[in-house]
Amino acid sequence: MNLGLVQLFEAITGNAEDADSNLYNGSQGELFGGSGNDNQKEYFSNIKETDISIVTGMHAKTGIDFSVLQPEILRLFELSRDAFGAVVYAWMSELPVTGQIIRFGKKILASQNTVSNAANLSQRDKFEAAQRKAAQIAATDRGDLDVQTVREAAQKVWHEIHRLMGLLRFCPDEGGVYTAQCEPDHFVLPALGPHFMERFGETPWAMIDNKRRIKISCETARPGASGGTLVLSTNTENTFSSVKGRGGEWENLWKHYHKIINNESRNNPELQKRFMPTRYWKYLSEL
Repeated sequence: MNLGLVQLFEAITGNAEDADSNLYNGSQGELFGGSGNDNQKEYFSNIKETDISIVTGMHAKTGIDFSVLQPEILRLFELSRDAFGAVVYAWMSELPVTGQIIRFGKKILASQNTVSNAANLSQRDKFEAAQRKAAQIAATDRGDLDVQTVREAAQKVWHEIHRLMGLLRFCPDEGGVYTAQCEPDHFVLPALGPHFMERFGETPWAMIDNKRRIKISCETARPGASGGTLVLSTNTENTFSSVKGRGGEWENLWKHYHKIINNESRNNPELQKRFMPTRYWKYLSEL
């Protein structure tokens, strides 16, 4: 079963008894499989606007809007922001770890029950601190297979987000929108959005995920307005082929820049591949 992020949190905070069954052991990545539109429809029937707002909120200065979420989900965040982030990142990995994520989240919530209740209000702060400490211990217990699996999946996503911040190459399309194309291993576009929104300011931009055939763009309320709204949408074949026009000119600029700063005497191909894996080279103009 493939779950949206809010659905996943509801499974964690609810009383579902089947978290250990095969019901939650499917791959999130199956939502993107195949080449037909049915897979896209299935994906967008599960991934809601709230799911995207949680991911973008984690990376934006404004933070997450918890007013649209259940109090139990907020409690998970209060107990351990680290564990909350691990759940989100592991979900974004699209790896077949849904069952492990649910069990991981339940263990974090259950950890608060291991702390004796405060005898009076004067001990309330110490009681809350003890609950948070217990939650963090549960969230970092590498001897627990569920914790280890979730942590490893989350780390892969975190690493790719920060890697693509430096590896995306933007060039203006036919409409003057600065567009970058990529094929990331994980569902990372919403996490990249706030970073590039801040960098581009009022300049229109978009990122296209050719692997999942989705696009994230920044839309302003009116010309010259500060800020903007991130919009995630499906893509058409025409959109994917529209990044041309001045593309050749910009590719030449990237190549020239790379040539100027390159120091031939310090070339280290193996180190380069560690920082810039060959699977990303398709969209790196200088390579």
